[in-house]
Amino acid sequence: MTAVITGMGLFTPVGRGVDATFDALCDGRSGLTRPPAGHPAAGSLEVAGVLPDVDPRTVATGPETRVLDRVVVLALLAAADALADAGIEVGRDVDPGRIGVIVGGVGGMATLEAQVLARAERGRAAVSPYLLTGILPNMPSARIAIRHGIRGYTSSVGTACASGAQSIADAVRLIRAGEADVVLCGASEAPLFPTFADTFGNARALARGWADPTAASRPFDARRNGFVLAEGAALLVLERAEHAAARGAAGYAEVAGYGVNTDAYHPTAPRPDGAGAAECMRRALVSGGVPAARVGYVNAHGTATKLGDIAETTALAEVFGAGGVPVSSTKALTGHLLGASGALEAAATALALGRGLLPPTHNLDDPDPACPADHIRAEPRKTDTGYALTNSFGFGGQNVSLLLARAARPRDFPRTIPGGPRPDGNHGEP
Repeated sequence: MTAVITGMGLFTPVGRGVDATFDALCDGRSGLTRPPAGHPAAGSLEVAGVLPDVDPRTVATGPETRVLDRVVVLALLAAADALADAGIEVGRDVDPGRIGVIVGGVGGMATLEAQVLARAERGRAAVSPYLLTGILPNMPSARIAIRHGIRGYTSSVGTACASGAQSIADAVRLIRAGEADVVLCGASEAPLFPTFADTFGNARALARGWADPTAASRPFDARRNGFVLAEGAALLVLERAEHAAARGAAGYAEVAGYGVNTDAYHPTAPRPDGAGAAECMRRALVSGGVPAARVGYVNAHGTATKLGDIAETTALAEVFGAGGVPVSSTKALTGHLLGASGALEAAATALALGRGLLPPTHNLDDPDPACPADHIRAEPRKTDTGYALTNSFGFGGQNVSLLLARAARPRDFPRTIPGGPRPDGNHGEP
């Protein structure tokens, strides 16, 4: 069975919603900045992908507004946007038992930090009885299910920075198995608080020393010195193609295949030879029944870490040949949303296919000789490709690759590049 992306809810450092996000990625509008004075992570992060403040009362009422972690608030907002974008009302457009929710991410760690500090300062009576419902990783999925009356398969995925992409892979598996007609999937992350920021900072994983915060995230660039931590949520509505057609819904793209595996190498470092990542990409191609030669774009994991970018480049060369496929990393503008990055980048890849336009890697001024590839730099590149791959890799050696195809029943996109024309053509079937 074919899984079609019929809706998207994107709440990201570069914008909220489909058009705002994709136009920013093509235009080069960065979402990276100095954390403002008074922000919880202002003393821990030089630069970050910061979202606007969100009043919990936009998604909850009464006492709940005081106990919802930001990660849940972002997930609820993205879920509502995704369902509205797909034109789905649970109970009207889909049986409540035939729609699932899979949301990845670390969970409400900011709530945990605040509660540990409260207990240390004021004693055991200061600990909230709502602590668990604030921190459990399944709370974004559970709260979404409660809010929308979803009674099908519901779970959370905790595979570090691969969580959002693996949520999508798991959703495809459900649809292919006939266990769901619709699955709301992706991830939500809210990691911009002191302890979480400090662990990455002390590990020397974060970009540092940049006078211009928008220049700090530099995937594949010779001067890269770490990633930029960011927050956000990205949820996609995946739908069985026949179910979507029956209600007249068009799609952004199809998830044609997926690969999931692990390096079995190191808790944080990737395999230097990229073997696990290469095998993961091959599994995605086999899952979709598509040869590597038909893939016209890869949205790379590309975090701007020294080892990670080299290992991914090595893996890409193993699968596609040296410089054999156009590559870009949108993290140059969004920063690294941890588990939510994979879902956001799947959305960006779907939009690239549908609009015939590949977003570039910004800040790639001096490509690292150790990362040779057909990098899309500075300006978006027109394309008529029918297939694209997006990679997500996480601590523990987690690898996920998603193979996307142009939708057989595509949505009617506005086909204009900000500042100039986009290709207008019907590019045919993948």
